[in-house]
Amino acid sequence: MRFYLTTAIDYVNSRPHLGTAYEKITADVIARYKRLAGVETHFVMGNDEHSQNVFRKARELGEDPLAYCDRMEGEFRDVWARLTVSFDDFIRTTEPRHRIAVQHLAQRCLEAGDVYEGDYEGWYCVSCEAFKQEKDLVDGLCPIHQRRPDWIREKNHFFRLSRYRDRLLAHFEQHPEFLMPEVRRNEIVRLLEAGLDDISISRAGQAWGIPLPFDEASAVYVWFDALINYVSAVGYGSDPQLFARWWPAGLHVIGKDITRFHCVVWPAMLMSAGLDLPTQVFGHGFVTFKGQKMSKTLGTVVDPLDAADRLGPDPLRLFLVKEIPYGSDGDFSWERFEERYNADLANNLGNLVSRVTTMVERYGGGRVQPKGAPWRLAGVAADALASYRRAMDQLALHEGASAAFRLINATNEFIAESEPWVLARRSDTGAELAQVLYDAAEAVRVAALLLLPIMPISCAEILRRVGEATQVDDLRLDRDGAWRTGAARSLVRADPLWPRLEGDRVGLIPATRAASRTEHVVTEPLNPPAPPPPAPAPERPSVPAPAPAPVVAAPTQATERISIDDFMKIDLRVAKVIEAERVPKSKKLVKMRIDLGTEHRTLVAGIAEAYEPDALIGRTVVIVANLRPAVLMGIESNGMVLAASPEGGAPALLTFDTPPAPGTRVR
Repeated sequence: MRFYLTTAIDYVNSRPHLGTAYEKITADVIARYKRLAGVETHFVMGNDEHSQNVFRKARELGEDPLAYCDRMEGEFRDVWARLTVSFDDFIRTTEPRHRIAVQHLAQRCLEAGDVYEGDYEGWYCVSCEAFKQEKDLVDGLCPIHQRRPDWIREKNHFFRLSRYRDRLLAHFEQHPEFLMPEVRRNEIVRLLEAGLDDISISRAGQAWGIPLPFDEASAVYVWFDALINYVSAVGYGSDPQLFARWWPAGLHVIGKDITRFHCVVWPAMLMSAGLDLPTQVFGHGFVTFKGQKMSKTLGTVVDPLDAADRLGPDPLRLFLVKEIPYGSDGDFSWERFEERYNADLANNLGNLVSRVTTMVERYGGGRVQPKGAPWRLAGVAADALASYRRAMDQLALHEGASAAFRLINATNEFIAESEPWVLARRSDTGAELAQVLYDAAEAVRVAALLLLPIMPISCAEILRRVGEATQVDDLRLDRDGAWRTGAARSLVRADPLWPRLEGDRVGLIPATRAASRTEHVVTEPLNPPAPPPPAPAPERPSVPAPAPAPVVAAPTQATERISIDDFMKIDLRVAKVIEAERVPKSKKLVKMRIDLGTEHRTLVAGIAEAYEPDALIGRTVVIVANLRPAVLMGIESNGMVLAASPEGGAPALLTFDTPPAPGTRVR
């Protein structure tokens, strides 16, 4: 089975911005997932160099256009390497193989009777390098670049796009998966139903470009030229065997603003040339910054290397995949990026890896081995794997990431419930402790495998730490995603993967709404105390020992009683913890974001000495929902978590045998 994947090729009039990187990163996640699934994959990216914007930029800098493109290729490759984008080929439209393909396909369209000469007069957006109809403009401006297009008049060669309207509609009807997500498909179908106009495929009097094979005085229009990169990269017109191996493409990943070119113009060109159509096109949304599309023209760009240098390429990749539903727009902010780094990586996955490897070193001598049947985590891992595969196959990348994190959260809950540090203090729980440690390590291994396409560097290191012996490139989802119950393996304890951002490093993060006072409990600390040696087993007495005397509870101090009306003023609600992290510079406080069913709140609770933050995630608690806000360590807290606090002891959170839904009132 083979899979040919492409992204849109990029203008090189400036370096890539975060919106450009988003497309490449998500396509790379797809490519890595396909390889992990055992599919032979060919992933192609490249640069679009015959743009007049590129030509003008080179002239502004006093450089030869081709020399400028050569230099920019190095800069683009450097960005993609630092973001660990694993393309197999990099196509440039100034390459000889591309020139051959463009001229070959243009000639085929001419021979099919689909090219004719005529005059063009109308609007042309220089930044888009696209012709615009009056209906495409908003208040007379290009809706993408917010500038007035130029009115041009010239003799061009035209492609009979109108001839392919009915064939394209039939293709969309027969192959509804051809363009995803559905909202993009609906847009294009409506466009087709309204009818198509023929389009210009040449520009007169331009030396920078590929000349038409049947008119050397005319250069191929940049969009007609650029689309052909998808076939030129796999040998169209130059290497028939390579072309037969990889065409048609399995997937084109593009921005939603260029679906018309890829889902109307490009398939019509292929039909005219007698070539198969790609299997699917996916039009992703924009990554916005402060609500605006990232645009060099508008000055709303974020350099992806600034983000990668701040927290690392893998945290950036995870943020873009997990936080933005694939196909929709998503807004980037430095504050949100840092918040998710702390919540997802420093406090959650990173802390889990450290806890598991620390416990295995301390309680198991650095090795784990199953001692019986797996506990519930094996079922959770199987469900996560099934959900992950279903999501990734449907290009719901964000849901795939969430499936992996459900397993991570379940592992944190499992550790809190099984309390291996307590088992380690007892002499009769050796097998139970060994199984708990094995299951926790195995769950981390499976979660890291699922996240490997998203965070390739970090997850390779996690897999090393939890004893995965197979080389990363040789791992396969079918085989290695299954829960293992076999031989022992060694784990490695090392420095934290993602140190938590503290103090000045999170200075850009504004205070969020938080909640109230709380109390605390004991989950496994990161550096737990060594267990005491087991006491020798006492000799069994020959006669039953006398029953211990009953313990009489001390009388409780009399308190003033309240009426039922007074009690009903207190609004107690069931809530579920969805995020938790320590409050900087406080030994006792934990900041928790909770789901109340109809709203989310952030509460501050004094339970840090008793509960690790990651062990709280997914836990059901009871809160006082109508308490007046209080400010703790500069955080406004709205509510109070209920806990029992015995005199001199650690508080214990209220729990349920069967937790009700968030928002349920406690009476």
